[in-house]
Amino acid sequence: MTYSICPKCSVDDTKVSVKKTFTMILLFMLGLTGCGRSPEKQNGSIVVERSEIRIVVITHGQASDPFWSVVKNGVDAAARDMSIRVEYQAPISFDMVAMAQLIDAAVASRPQGLVVSIPDANALHDPIANAIASGIPVISINSGSDVAKQLGVLTHLGQTEYETGYKAGEKMAFAGVRQAICVNQEVGNMSLDLRCQGFADAMKMFGGNVEILSVELADPTETQQRITTVVIRNPEVNGILTLGPMGVLPALKALEEIGKLDQIKLATFDLTPEVLLAIKEGHIMFAIDQQPYLQGYLPIVLLTLYITNLNTPAYDVLRTGPGFITKENAEQITLLTQKGTR
Repeated sequence: MTYSICPKCSVDDTKVSVKKTFTMILLFMLGLTGCGRSPEKQNGSIVVERSEIRIVVITHGQASDPFWSVVKNGVDAAARDMSIRVEYQAPISFDMVAMAQLIDAAVASRPQGLVVSIPDANALHDPIANAIASGIPVISINSGSDVAKQLGVLTHLGQTEYETGYKAGEKMAFAGVRQAICVNQEVGNMSLDLRCQGFADAMKMFGGNVEILSVELADPTETQQRITTVVIRNPEVNGILTLGPMGVLPALKALEEIGKLDQIKLATFDLTPEVLLAIKEGHIMFAIDQQPYLQGYLPIVLLTLYITNLNTPAYDVLRTGPGFITKENAEQITLLTQKGTR
């Protein structure tokens, strides 16, 4: 039995109908792939084999950091699952000049794809723009959700930082916090600055006030001392938000030493086993989980599919957070952190 696309049409009409159908499908597919930059032709073909793919990941955080180690675990797992080569690089400290140089060097090596964090759009604009102009598809992660689209990257994976900070402020305000400290370990990192800004704006809506405390990430002892000083100087402080585990652990020690561990509500971004233990013990109110494993894993998968199959994400920002870890779900997450995936 044969079927005609157009039963009442002639053979010539059917041929025209088939031709139009294929044309529409082709135009539709071109419209989808037009959402991102098409990869360069290699060996006469638009796509490349997975064995030929090399992706470079450059972030502002070192793989030795508790947060970024989970990102790297996600990167490594995706590289294995996709059967491709991936290189993870980062400056030895929060250094935008060094990070820009790493991106420039990566572009010069002509990888098939590039993953970057964007903590400072002004400092990294030119290197990222150069990568895209060179035909290298770029996905951004973690920092830069507010500027990624303007820079022309395929998509951004992470959380929207201002909104997340705002939600943290709401939670603390609902718990009765009115005088709070936002401990920022990387002032100048746009994402962290936005977290504090959102936190402060939410607290202000409830009649509260927030003091921004700048600390040095590499010096936990000084961080502890600075938190102690601010709390003693202002006895009305009843809430502290830190922007990562490297800030919350000194805060825990500071509050314990001055006897205010159970008097001042403490919350943080991101997870470590110590953070989860403190949540279970009731010393930390909540931790904000942006799922760093997904931030490492998903861009490798997306770039691989883009390079080999021209698949493009449908959203400018693919949100991996925020999720809130509290006493109710901390035990389950603890089991997963032991695997290095949360």
